[in-house]
Amino acid sequence: MPESIAEHPQQEPLEKPIGYFTLAKTFLLTGVTAFGFTALQVLRSTVKKRGWLSDEKLDEGIALVQLYPGPVNFDYTAYLGYQLRSIPGAVVSTMGFVLPSFLLMLGLSALYFATGDIPWVSRLFIGLEAIVVGIILNLVIDLGKKALNRPVAWLIALGALPAIYFKLDSFWIVLASLALGVLFLKPNEAEKPAPLGTRDIPSTSRREWMQIGLVILIILGFLLYSTTLPPPLNILCLSFFKVGSIAFGNGMMILPVLRAEVVDKLQLLTPIQFTDGVVLGQVTPGPFLITATFIGYKVAGVFGAIMATFAIFSPTFAMTLVFTNIYNRVRNSRAIKGALAGVLAAFVGMLVMITYQMAQTGIRDLLTALFAVAAFCTVRFLKLEIVWVFLIGLALWAGCLALGFA
Repeated sequence: MPESIAEHPQQEPLEKPIGYFTLAKTFLLTGVTAFGFTALQVLRSTVKKRGWLSDEKLDEGIALVQLYPGPVNFDYTAYLGYQLRSIPGAVVSTMGFVLPSFLLMLGLSALYFATGDIPWVSRLFIGLEAIVVGIILNLVIDLGKKALNRPVAWLIALGALPAIYFKLDSFWIVLASLALGVLFLKPNEAEKPAPLGTRDIPSTSRREWMQIGLVILIILGFLLYSTTLPPPLNILCLSFFKVGSIAFGNGMMILPVLRAEVVDKLQLLTPIQFTDGVVLGQVTPGPFLITATFIGYKVAGVFGAIMATFAIFSPTFAMTLVFTNIYNRVRNSRAIKGALAGVLAAFVGMLVMITYQMAQTGIRDLLTALFAVAAFCTVRFLKLEIVWVFLIGLALWAGCLALGFA
C-alpha cells in the first residue's frame, strides 16, 4: 500500500485512477446483491475492502447523505462514485447500482400486470425480511462502535429513537443532531485531521462546478421535456421529481409520501397495487425506491418505467454532487466534523428503531427468528460475504416453503 499522504494533502494520488469498467462492475455486483438497508453495509464494505477510501471518508459519507432529501442508499452510491472518479464516476456507479433492480422490477411488473398477482413473492419476502433484520443489526453495531464514542453522541442517538417511533419528520431529527454536533462533538483544537486515504484528495477546480451545473441543466431539461408528455405520465414525472426533491429519510420514510401522491392524490394505483409494488421493491436488490419503476410501468409501459425511475432519482443525484463537492472543501473544519458526528449518531439511533420495527414484522415465529440470528452470525462472526448470506438464506427459505415448514 502507498504511504500516507496526510502531510501533503494536495499531491497527486500514488495509484492510477480506478477504471470506469472496474467501477461499473463493482457497483453492478453490489446492485445485484444488496437488499434494502443492507445496501449501506455492502457498499461500505466493498469500497473499504478494496482500499479505495478511508474509514473516515466512508462514515462521513453516511452522515452527509442524511443532510438532504432522497433515498440514502442511492445517495451513498453517488457519493462514493463521485469521491472515486468525480461526476463520471458518480454516473457509472449509480447506473451500475440501479440497473439490476430496474431490469428485474421491469420483468416482475410485466408479469404482475399480465397475471394480476404473484403469490410466491409475498411468501419469499417473509424469509428475506428476516435475513435483512440480522444483517442490519450487524450494521448498527459497526456504526455504533464508531459513532457513539462520547456521552453526547449516545444522547443524540437515544433522542432519535422516540422521534422515529412517533413518526417525527426526519428533517427535524437531522437538523437537531447537526446543531448538537456542532456545539458538543467538535474535535479538540489539538486534534490533527485524520490521515487521508490514497484517493481522499479534495478537488479544487472551477471546472468541477461547471460540470455540476451542466448535470443540473440536463436534469432540468428532462423536467421540461416531461411536461410535454401525454397525461398521466407527465403528471407522474412531475410528481416523482417533487418527491425526489423534498422527501427526507430512507425508503421506508419516503414511501408514505409516494403513496399519498400516486394512490390518494393522482389515483394511478389502487392501495393493493401500491402495496404489491412495495413488496416487489423489497424482494428486488438495489435501491428501495425502485418501486417507482413498477408505478411507471403501470402508467405507460417500459417508457413510463424509465421516465418514472429517472424522475425520482435525478434530483437527489444532483444534490449529492453539490453537497459532496462542498464537503470536500470544508471537511477539515471542526464545526463540519462535529455536525457530521452528530448526524451519524442520530442515524445510528434511527437505524436501531427501524431495525426494531422491521423485526416486529419480520420475526413472525421461531423459524424466522432462526434465519435472522443465522444471518447476523454468519456476517458478524464467520465474515461471510453478504451476497452468499442472501443466496444461501433464500435457497434455504425456498426449501422450507417447498417442504411446508414455512
